[in-house]
Amino acid sequence: MKILITGGAGFIGSHVADACIAEGHEVVVVDNLRTGFARNLNPKARFVMMDVCDPLLANLIDEEQPDIVDHHAAQISVPLSIEDPLTDAEINVKGLINLLEACVKHKVKKVIYISSGGAIYGEAQEYPTPETYNPRPLSVYAINKMAGEHYLHLYNHLYGLDYTVLRYANVFGPRQVSHGEAGVVSIFTEKLLKGEIPTINSYPEEPEGMIRDYVYVKDIVEANLLAFTNGSGETLNIGTCIPTSTRALYNEIGAQLGFCPQPQTSPARKGDLRRSLLKIDKAHEILGWQPSCSLTEGIAQVIDYYKNLLGEKV
Repeated sequence: MKILITGGAGFIGSHVADACIAEGHEVVVVDNLRTGFARNLNPKARFVMMDVCDPLLANLIDEEQPDIVDHHAAQISVPLSIEDPLTDAEINVKGLINLLEACVKHKVKKVIYISSGGAIYGEAQEYPTPETYNPRPLSVYAINKMAGEHYLHLYNHLYGLDYTVLRYANVFGPRQVSHGEAGVVSIFTEKLLKGEIPTINSYPEEPEGMIRDYVYVKDIVEANLLAFTNGSGETLNIGTCIPTSTRALYNEIGAQLGFCPQPQTSPARKGDLRRSLLKIDKAHEILGWQPSCSLTEGIAQVIDYYKNLLGEKV
């Protein structure tokens, strides 16, 4: 098959591109390199530097005629979405609509849409949270991701465009950026390797920090590959259903590095959820998917990546 991956120079999208190529698929990567990196690009993929909001995206899809569009391009920072809601909407809503219009016009067979199980449910009362729970998003980012899901349903109803929605938990792994507000595993790892003291954000009554569901990127990639031919019209949580506090995560990284200084503390930021944990039974039933990489194993891979990136000696 031919797979067009938006955001394919970014953290998750580049891993999906690598896996698709390893499986023998033809891959086209679309990325504006605003948050992606040329170093992440697979040389066997065709790379097109383009923004998903660009009207010329339709011409590209017409030229390439992909079977599947895997849509990873997004604004991913919750705090930034609150500070600058118009930019979030521009990328995460307008960009998606531009893409869907092109997919319908040029008869793309299926869209894989990346949503956020880690944010879309809000402070869910059902824990772990299944896909049937009514989302109550508490950030601009989450609201716009939910809007994207509704657009997928609409385009399926109006035009028959096939899709699968993957609601990711908190993804981590090599290539994740450590700047900005996303990727706490990478943030902690890089700061500690540089001899800096990381900061743990927390609510006053919960000093161990927020509870999250951390899932390794290679498990995320496997879910994408399975969704190419399964899960039509479905919305699926992709996580581990294993709760981990920010402090426990920090302690694990410090233990593997062999040094764990007392972290700085700071109040929770606007949009920070107290806890998030995804029920993943449906993905197992429909895709035959389940996570295979433990937090400990995944953190070891991130540490190796950052040691190499920073020129450290293993």
